[in-house]
Amino acid sequence: MADMPNPIQVQKFLGGMDYPVSKDTILKTAKDSGADQPVLDALGNIPDRQYDGPNAISHELSVNN
Repeated sequence: MADMPNPIQVQKFLGGMDYPVSKDTILKTAKDSGADQPVLDALGNIPDRQYDGPNAISHELSVNN
């Protein structure tokens, strides 16, 4: 189990997204915002589905990393 990035830190990289969003959009937004590799790795581990808000993403990060 990798060290999970701080959810607040992750959300800083995901600001400005219009929900719902796909996993691909989440990863692209984080990468474009300069997220570091641990954040990208954690986001890469979430299920490939639509997310309806930041809390849904944070929840998946907590259960999948």
